[in-house]
Amino acid sequence: MLAEVGHFTLILAFTIASFQMVIGLLPLFLTNNIHPLIIKTTTRAAILQAIMLFFSFSALLILFANSDFSLHIIYSHSHSQKPLFYKLAATWGNHEGSILLFVLIISLLGAALAAFGKKLEVKFASVTLSIQSMLAAAFTGFIIFTSNPFERLADIPLEGNNLNPLLQDWALAIHPPLLYFGYVGLSIPFSFAVAALLTAKVDEQWARWVRPWTLFAWSCLTGGIALGSYWAYYELGWGGFWFWDPVENASLMPWLAATALLHSAIVMEKRGALGSWTILLAIIAFGLSLLGTFIVRSGILTSVHAFAVDPARGLVILAILTFFMGGAFTLYALNASNIKRKGIFAPISREGALLLNNLLISVMLVTVFVGTLYPLLIDAIGANKISVGAPFFNQTFIPLGVPLLILLPLGAMINWKKADLLSAMRPLLWVFLLSFATMLFSLYISGHSGVLAWAAILLGIWLIYGAIWELLHSARFGQIEWHLALGRLIRLRAAKFAMMFAHMGIGIMVLGLAAMSAWRVENIQDMTVGDKMQIMGYELEFMTVENQLGSNYNAIVGNFMLSKNGKDLSLISTEKRRYLKRSSPTTEVGLYNSLFGQIYIAFGQLAENNRVQLRAYYNPLVVFIWLGPLLMMLGGFISLIDRKSRQVNLRKNRN
Repeated sequence: MLAEVGHFTLILAFTIASFQMVIGLLPLFLTNNIHPLIIKTTTRAAILQAIMLFFSFSALLILFANSDFSLHIIYSHSHSQKPLFYKLAATWGNHEGSILLFVLIISLLGAALAAFGKKLEVKFASVTLSIQSMLAAAFTGFIIFTSNPFERLADIPLEGNNLNPLLQDWALAIHPPLLYFGYVGLSIPFSFAVAALLTAKVDEQWARWVRPWTLFAWSCLTGGIALGSYWAYYELGWGGFWFWDPVENASLMPWLAATALLHSAIVMEKRGALGSWTILLAIIAFGLSLLGTFIVRSGILTSVHAFAVDPARGLVILAILTFFMGGAFTLYALNASNIKRKGIFAPISREGALLLNNLLISVMLVTVFVGTLYPLLIDAIGANKISVGAPFFNQTFIPLGVPLLILLPLGAMINWKKADLLSAMRPLLWVFLLSFATMLFSLYISGHSGVLAWAAILLGIWLIYGAIWELLHSARFGQIEWHLALGRLIRLRAAKFAMMFAHMGIGIMVLGLAAMSAWRVENIQDMTVGDKMQIMGYELEFMTVENQLGSNYNAIVGNFMLSKNGKDLSLISTEKRRYLKRSSPTTEVGLYNSLFGQIYIAFGQLAENNRVQLRAYYNPLVVFIWLGPLLMMLGGFISLIDRKSRQVNLRKNRN
């Protein structure tokens, strides 16, 4: 009965979304004052639609928790002996459930806009909510007609097939919802952009509304991508953190577009400039989110985190993508020339720096876009398959990113409208000298070599010190007495600290990437109990091997004693698991964190005489790779709660 209720509320949500879509567009055709009933109806419909979808998704959660194998997706992706947490995670660990979560988030964000967007101009708000409901209606209809999660089986099985073992992990259980909030969060800026083109309302106020929604989506994407990278690092057993897989790239592309949109919206909000470009970025960012949805659900890829469903459903998603992106780009082509150009600025200015930032990010985005889609296009037309991997992306993406990061502290220091470059660079000279001295000290104590690696380390330190200096400069340290500057520092807006966290996070991530790329040490050895292995001054002794029975898997566990200079440090365990119903093995790696690195061990299948092949790595500063994005995400959320920074008088910024 609960499945039928969930299906019924899903149909109700589709009906409400379709009704809201039509009602919300009426103001476009009314010449007189808009009747208050229209906006009231649109607002209530958005909230009611979200409630219906929440009921539908909750019903599916309960059915997964109860292991109701009469539903096809629960039979295919769950098992009665699976822990409750992973039963719930299996709700979105499949095509039908994940797309229901996707549309639920679309409706929740639309409801949030309806509830908290009361200060929006009435006509603009009505049209924006209509566009958002159009997205919800399209994907809800897609679920109902092609991907019904409440489809029942004629013969009810006694047990399910279980979820893909690789997905039964805490990080990958949290990763999809966080990533979806990022993907779908960009639907609000998209709806704003389309509504602005339809109502001819593109101004500083529009940018003020777009920026927090973009910041929310960007923060969620940052966290989601980092969490997925961390999962790949410790769950897949290969010791890497990024493979330039098309599915990984599908999440990176909207993140890059959102980063450019965020900085462009700042210029538009502060100076009224780059309006047309900001509208275009809002369309592109969500378009890339839809493209990622198509890539992982079209069946054109075979990947652990791709939903390889039948191509027919992929074609429906492609049709949705074509309709919304084609319509939005057509509107842009027809109306972009009508957007007023304001805020004239000199090339050497904060606006100019942010524009250069946008240009570099855009070229990086095009690089990833071409490298990801070109092989898929070649394969689709039946030509010889080609592979575009890490060498291509490293040789094209990194050279574009380096100048962007070098200029980052400088861009944060120069004035709006027109700036003196030498005056801005003068205090940063001391920042560079301090960064260089820190790099030399690190070189001395570490003993590592490699010119390019140390250049990258210098870049990371430069970004960290530059972010700190920008905060101190805002408090006027070095310009007024220190106790007065300290008082100013304490009273600075939260947005200033948020920017410091975001820029510092990039620097910390660069340190981790540089160290891992240049100084990673690997040792592979066949071992039996009692054997020892040396790696980077540490010693690993194979102590015991044992069988363990988990809640829904069997495991072979190897225990290794890690020591250094004759002193035992830690007992590290690594596992090889086989889950019920799914015979494919998974690896649970063993980790040990030291001050400047991490010992990482994983072993293969157990052979005769308890012999295994042990792969051990010493990964220097590897934790920095995820600590950096964590700080970036934290900075994004801190900036979101700083209402004061969004209420600054716009006239003050134009002077």
